[in-house]
Amino acid sequence: MQIARTHMNFIRQSWKQYRAMYLFMLPFFILFLIFVVAPVLTAVYLSFTYYNMLEPARWIGLSNYRLLFVEDDVFITAIRNTLLFAIFTGPLSYILSFTLAWFINRARMRQLYTLAFYAPSITSTIAMSVVWLYFFANDRYGLINYGLMNIGLINEPIAWLKEQATILPVIMIISLWMSMGTSFLVFLAGLQDVPRELYDAGAVDGINNAFQEVWHITLPVMRPQLLFGAVMAIVNSFAVFGVAVQVAGLPSPLYAGHTIVAHLYDYGFIRFEMGYASAIAVVLFIATFVLSRWVMRILGDNE
Repeated sequence: MQIARTHMNFIRQSWKQYRAMYLFMLPFFILFLIFVVAPVLTAVYLSFTYYNMLEPARWIGLSNYRLLFVEDDVFITAIRNTLLFAIFTGPLSYILSFTLAWFINRARMRQLYTLAFYAPSITSTIAMSVVWLYFFANDRYGLINYGLMNIGLINEPIAWLKEQATILPVIMIISLWMSMGTSFLVFLAGLQDVPRELYDAGAVDGINNAFQEVWHITLPVMRPQLLFGAVMAIVNSFAVFGVAVQVAGLPSPLYAGHTIVAHLYDYGFIRFEMGYASAIAVVLFIATFVLSRWVMRILGDNE
């Protein structure tokens, strides 16, 4: 009882002291509850029901999850494809974003290079896919096939977007090219905010090359930006959908480019089995949340 009174007194004092701040936060908090918290809770509830948007939701317990992991072989394939995509493109896009940001920060025409690398990430996925489809066209007129045949590496054109072994690598290549987005800009801003005095002090202490500067000065100072970039890399890797569908179709040949989000879209917006789609969304949410928390523990402030 005494603990409850203590908490109430603390709340009253906090309200009196920070009333203006709480009032300014209130509109965002209301919108956050309506458009983020409420949909997530609704999806969790619907994942335990059978709901086809025509009939009232009917409670079926864990049937959707049992069907996902025991009977749905396509979902297992989607998990494998998504994990492979995340394992390769997540770290690569993260390292590539930081490396390019570091080089551009040291370049003279910084604004021009920034625009050149950032523009693909804000361009329509459909437009970018059309360009890359010309590169990876399945006939001899595709740029990749044309070049390989001219130099004698292949005799027949490779069906890049029809063969099971090549669909996922093509999706990875295109996604990496389009991955210079928000994280890239955050890294570039973080590099520009590192005080020059730290580098001068490091030179006095014996740091004499760029690699030592990055390892001993830049990376420790940029921990918040590195954390943000890592979380964004995880989210973007697990949320791959647009590029995969535009390049390989839905469904892709032998489900070689099928991802978790594509599976969710199939059941949610083509078959309208919203209960099953909600179960897929909950699994995806848990996976990204757990990985994000793990990254926060590694790169976060542990003091």
